[in-house]
Amino acid sequence: MRYAIVPVTPFEQNCTVFWCENTRQAAVIDPGGDVERILRLLEDEKLTLAKILVTHGHIDHAGGVAVLAEQTGVPIEGPHEEDRFWIEGMPQQSKMFGFPNVRSFEPTRWLNAGDKVTFGEVELDVLHCPGHTPGHVVFFHAPSRLAQVGDVLFQGSIGRTDFPRGDYDTLIRSITEQLFPLGDDVDFIPGHGPMSTFGEERKYNPFLSGRFG
Repeated sequence: MRYAIVPVTPFEQNCTVFWCENTRQAAVIDPGGDVERILRLLEDEKLTLAKILVTHGHIDHAGGVAVLAEQTGVPIEGPHEEDRFWIEGMPQQSKMFGFPNVRSFEPTRWLNAGDKVTFGEVELDVLHCPGHTPGHVVFFHAPSRLAQVGDVLFQGSIGRTDFPRGDYDTLIRSITEQLFPLGDDVDFIPGHGPMSTFGEERKYNPFLSGRFG
């Protein structure tokens, strides 16, 4: 599997394209906006979009989903249904953050812990990691030791928990009980900022390092 990161929206959100090298089928994770930029990458790499994946319902991650799905006709998978209220409130988020006329959408498939998503010959594991939002999911490709974690974890920081139905203790549990057991060697793509590894964050992240021996 290969990947590329496409920063989108004024929030510089890490929209990620995963693709199968053999079939050239791709999944776009968190198309928050700037859909033309995402489509350009797909065209440049000669990829066929198979599905749209969504980690959670915040506008900088999901604001371009409706338009991309409409233009390509592909299914939408994710997030967990606990984020339905965020997705249904997309027009309100649009006004709040100054995004022009962002529409809500209905995922083709809501995701749960333990689900798998596939495109080409690639299979991703789904982890339900609430705390930043109640329906946040993470996508993990075990053979590549690579995860797309959305806004759960960042290099040197963690996701905000002051949004509706966010919860700090729940977020910490999601990181320490679901992400870190995957292994210190796992590279992760966060929703914003540079990549890191779970090992680096377990040791040095100021929100987490004191929780381990």
